Amino acid sequence: MTIRSSAEWGVDQFRSAGIALDSFSRVWRSEADVQPPIVTVRRITAADLSDVLRKGWADFGANRTDIIFLCVLYPVIGIVLAYAASGRDLLPLIFPLASGFALVAPFAALGLYEMSRRRELGVAVGWTDVFRVLSAPSLGAIVWLGLLLTAIFLIWLLVAYAIYRVTLGPLPPASAISFMHDVLTMAAGWTMIVAGVGLGFMFAALVFCLSAVGFPLLLDREAGLETAVAVSVRTVLANPGPMALWALIVAGSLVIGSLPLFVGLAIALPLLGHSTWHLYRKAVVWQEPPVASTPSPGSAFSAPARSEREG
Repeated sequence: MTIRSSAEWGVDQFRSAGIALDSFSRVWRSEADVQPPIVTVRRITAADLSDVLRKGWADFGANRTDIIFLCVLYPVIGIVLAYAASGRDLLPLIFPLASGFALVAPFAALGLYEMSRRRELGVAVGWTDVFRVLSAPSLGAIVWLGLLLTAIFLIWLLVAYAIYRVTLGPLPPASAISFMHDVLTMAAGWTMIVAGVGLGFMFAALVFCLSAVGFPLLLDREAGLETAVAVSVRTVLANPGPMALWALIVAGSLVIGSLPLFVGLAIALPLLGHSTWHLYRKAVVWQEPPVASTPSPGSAFSAPARSEREG
């Protein structure tokens, strides 16, 4: 490991930005115009989930200082959002904001996937390596998938507020104490809880199916949004039991991490992020296209994985 000058680091970031712009421009090309990838989705078990959590914890332990430096931002953001919503008009959105973080968490963990990918290659890892996400072979698709999850998150907030207006609204609560009293003691409050939890589960299930392994895949391979979503859905459908258990682990960890003023997210998010990379590596296997085929120059799937190129 060598110490680079600020000029060398800057040149490297400009180079990464150029690769990012090229990758983003390619996302507009239809996947029908490129040679389809050959992807195999493996069957996994509960023992595999234990293994990916163990590997995720090892990644966290190997880079604890850098990771906590990065992930401490998430509790701070959560506290700021909660404070901003603590006014009477937005008070009913505090819980939807906290629970809805799970909808964008896969996108927020991009840097953690990259750190695990580099550690797997035996490359020195530091917090600045999160910028290497900009040189991902599928940056454009990553951005679009992130925007999709953000849109789902915003729709969830609108739905949650609509549920409040139908049950305890339309007037804003007089105070936080009166709001909690109404929620826990009135029939309308329990109706809001049941409806909110039920619809929230549907939103979470949708996001989980769309992005279970999508972001790690796009960091590792040059692929389109359609491929990332399709492989994620296939992974969930091929492993309904283990993936349902994984979803419970993710949801439970994020809930526990959010309870003490979001502070626990500085531990929960890196553990889940690193583990998700290893889950992708266990569940998804890429195969080279048939030798007889002749991919067009610049084909999205003619290039080897980043792991192979950088190795």
